[in-house]
Amino acid sequence: MIEETPLTRSLAIQLRVIHALFLREVITRFGRHGLGVLWLMLEPMLFTLGVAGLWYLAKLHTVSNIPIIAFAITGYSSVLLWRNVSNRCVKAIEPNLALMYHRNVKVLDIFVARFLLEFVGASASIVVLTFFFAGIGVMQWPHDLPIILAGWLLLAWFALALGLIVGAYSERSELIERVWHVITYLLFPLSGAMYMVEWLPKAAQDAVLWLPMVHGVEMIRHGYFGGVILTHENPAYFATANLVMTLFGLALTREAGRRVQPE
Repeated sequence: MIEETPLTRSLAIQLRVIHALFLREVITRFGRHGLGVLWLMLEPMLFTLGVAGLWYLAKLHTVSNIPIIAFAITGYSSVLLWRNVSNRCVKAIEPNLALMYHRNVKVLDIFVARFLLEFVGASASIVVLTFFFAGIGVMQWPHDLPIILAGWLLLAWFALALGLIVGAYSERSELIERVWHVITYLLFPLSGAMYMVEWLPKAAQDAVLWLPMVHGVEMIRHGYFGGVILTHENPAYFATANLVMTLFGLALTREAGRRVQPE
């Protein structure tokens, strides 16, 4: 029998803490009655379907040579992932301050639990919508699943890093809480959800490719549509940007933990 080391014991404890916080968030947000936890998937699905339906009714049946439904699903699902994670991390510490009295509950655990909740919901949404619309013939089945998975996981990493930064900063200043929702709306049209980089002039392409999430959307669309479209993703740049943001977010989260958990 392999003896547990202090590191593995600590990891097991923190995983149990995150699991408990995850279940607490599910119950607090969705309750135990009605559709309950199904709203975890239905909420992002309804948002995505709403956008796709509006674009379809506007008679944009195709965008270039891409079906509008598939274009909306690949674009808006990606926005929901990073936007919802960051929005849920804003002022996430305050309603959980009572839990900070438990030695094993850390600020990072709260952010990770909220990230996981949004990640599960957004992932389930895009999978169900893809199976449904591809099954009824409205869109083609994805062309390259590994590229889609890589793009989605990089977007999830970006969402977590962004959530750490915004969540930790929101505990230092109420201004973040007040302006962050506005910032996400301004970022939405720039995020790659409503356009392909290839459609833009060269100067605009160079500008938007500084935004990390654009590379994730381009990767997902590359995986969905294959050679039908030309994409401009750079996974190495996206991963590097995520790493820098994560390190910055962890430093801010550690500092926030010291503020609410004085030793």
